Amino acid sequence: MDLATIIGFVATFALIILAMGDPGPFIDMPSVYIVIGGTLTAVLARSSFPEFIGSIGVALKTVKFKIDPPETLIEKLVELGTIARKDGMIALEGQEIANKFLASGIRMLVDGSEPSMIRATLEREMDMIKKRNTEGMAFIASAQEIAPAMGMIGTLVGLVLMLGNMSDPKSIGPAMAVALLTTLYGAVIANVVCIPLNQKLAKLDLAESLNHELIIEGVMFIQSGGNPRMLPDLLMPFVSPKARAKMEAAAS
Repeated sequence: MDLATIIGFVATFALIILAMGDPGPFIDMPSVYIVIGGTLTAVLARSSFPEFIGSIGVALKTVKFKIDPPETLIEKLVELGTIARKDGMIALEGQEIANKFLASGIRMLVDGSEPSMIRATLEREMDMIKKRNTEGMAFIASAQEIAPAMGMIGTLVGLVLMLGNMSDPKSIGPAMAVALLTTLYGAVIANVVCIPLNQKLAKLDLAESLNHELIIEGVMFIQSGGNPRMLPDLLMPFVSPKARAKMEAAAS
């Protein structure tokens, strides 16, 4: 679970509510229907039900998905490579591997799949994961685009209601609340929710893709029977300079 995303959202909304003082006047159900409900249904109109549900799942990766540090993957690959070199590929069966992508590659090694098939299968899986991430980012981008527009629609609805009932002073307040709060809700959804989520998901997608490339290279190296001691040098370009320095210090 990504605590930075959770803490960031909780702290941001807490500061907004703190600035409001009493949040009661800022809660208006017609505005919720127009902006939040309207945004979701408009995004749904752009996609199919499976795409809509799948995109929500991808968006949740920003909260519940954990990216393995590249150095951790390298250590695991070295461990697996050492086992395979010493006892053969069949010895890799039953090894505990938390990373599903790596587990998939090792399973093909155990099954004795051809090198070309292993690489093609892993690259295809990597492409499909990236495709799902791209669809999730498109979903969030659609909500980011639509929410302010729904806020403007709500503003116009509120103004029409207000101007149509100028003779009734009691109706002016609720109509003005709809006009103003829909704009507020649209701005919050777009700028406080969608933009951070999309940027976070883009970073996760890049880090996940790099990890997949690292795993593919490591699995293919193990398949070729290479010396596991050479794996860190082969995969070091995937590691950040700071983490690389720590690995080199630990190895010396």
